[in-house]
Amino acid sequence: MALLLRHSRKLRRVHVVLDCERGSIARHFSVAAAKEDAVSSSSVHGEYGKKVGRSSIFLDRQSDKDLHTFKVSSREAGGSYSSKRMPIAATGVNSLFSCGQVVSARHFSSGADLPPHEAIGMPSLSPTMTEGNIARWVKKEGDKVSPGEVLCEVETDKATVEMECMEEGYLAKIVCGDGAKEIKVGEIIAITVEEEGDIEKFKDYKASSSAAAPAESKPQSEPVEPKEEKKEVSKAPEPTATKTEESSQSGDRLFSSPVARKLAEDNNVPLSSLKASAAKGSKKEAAAAPGLGYVDLPNTQIRKVTANRLLQSKQTIPHYYLTVDSRVDKLIKLRSELNPMQDASGGKKISINDLVIKAAALALRKVPACNSSWMNDFIRQYHNVNINVAVQTEHGLFVPVVRDADKKGLATIADEVKQLALRAKDNSLKPEDYEGGTFTVSNLGGPFGIKQFCAIVNPPQSAILAIGSAEKRVVPGAAEGQYEIGSFMSATLSCDHRVIDGAMGAEWLKAFKGYLEDPTTMLL
Repeated sequence: MALLLRHSRKLRRVHVVLDCERGSIARHFSVAAAKEDAVSSSSVHGEYGKKVGRSSIFLDRQSDKDLHTFKVSSREAGGSYSSKRMPIAATGVNSLFSCGQVVSARHFSSGADLPPHEAIGMPSLSPTMTEGNIARWVKKEGDKVSPGEVLCEVETDKATVEMECMEEGYLAKIVCGDGAKEIKVGEIIAITVEEEGDIEKFKDYKASSSAAAPAESKPQSEPVEPKEEKKEVSKAPEPTATKTEESSQSGDRLFSSPVARKLAEDNNVPLSSLKASAAKGSKKEAAAAPGLGYVDLPNTQIRKVTANRLLQSKQTIPHYYLTVDSRVDKLIKLRSELNPMQDASGGKKISINDLVIKAAALALRKVPACNSSWMNDFIRQYHNVNINVAVQTEHGLFVPVVRDADKKGLATIADEVKQLALRAKDNSLKPEDYEGGTFTVSNLGGPFGIKQFCAIVNPPQSAILAIGSAEKRVVPGAAEGQYEIGSFMSATLSCDHRVIDGAMGAEWLKAFKGYLEDPTTMLL
């Protein structure tokens, strides 16, 4: 670190070289004092015109000054090194690397038993990811790996994503095996080496010492006394607690709050009788527990995140609901006319849900105020109409996105929805398959026969459409005294009242219903 700070002047304008706002990346080595002086004097204090080791010169495009960068390998330095994992703090570096965080770092060991190696950390594969699970390792220990090859499958907070190798080498050690859960971003999951002969030296490698290194760097001046004071503080309330438990009958302690005692005194009710009834109830519950049969199912990362987002949505978004029934006889007829043409051309069959997605997208284009998000200080209205489609799988609820659905034909929407649903069931969706949605459609009618329901808004979106099943009803005919049978489908719009007022939501539903009842207008 001293080496980096001593020459930080030369790194001050490194963001110009990297073409981003701010960002500096440097490989950091700690070395014995004698070798440090030798390396620094030869590579840094040498003339800029010379090429020392593997140094190179860049031109600062704004100041026309030369920037001298250097790399030192363990072989060039002629000694062994110990390394520290140095986090990269930069606001513009994410756009440069197209990933959330750079978590792999090359480690140089101080002992002969551990040769130069690279520690691969749990990557940040989505903007909201803080931890992940290892679904399975594609490569095994001892396998050769090349850039672009899949190392393992990581279960993120959104989906299962393939993690690719960045450098050529050999997978020496898998630290977190198949099924490893709740691995923090940056935590070491594997070790790679450059030479095949170095694999055996990592047979008993454990990442606990290296992973704990950052945590050990606490201020040395931290006193021990506060710990003792905490213990004393925890013991202090004990006499107060025993005071409240003094009143008893039949030798049992009586737990009661001051409010409970006051209420009992005002109503002339002895606390002992209340205690007895509570004790009987607790005994019944305890007796019933052993007879219960159950199984504990571990929550996946996807289910955890879904649960947190839905809880946040219900607690923080002021929901209200609008429902309309649309007659869909013409919609069903149009579908029956289009599908034979799809079969002839080898395309996917068009479903009622595909027609609903198209109608919802066109209604959003007609009423763009509903294609918005609440951003606290302002409302963000989107130009793109990207429809998330809720898909239920055995792994949890997925909402892949159909982008620019208002501009796509029914055949394209049908093909994309079926492909996304298939990948969701295979648990192989990528982040780009579910990010960037502006509106969500959830259909429980066709697959499950649910007549009508109210869905929970998917933040940061401001509305979600819940589609029920179509049912036949007897309705008045064209002439007086005549009746006919029509198919009606229920649709409920859940709205964020901060963004969508009641009249605005009603206007959107009116447009949506118009497209369903006269579907030929969707072709205009």
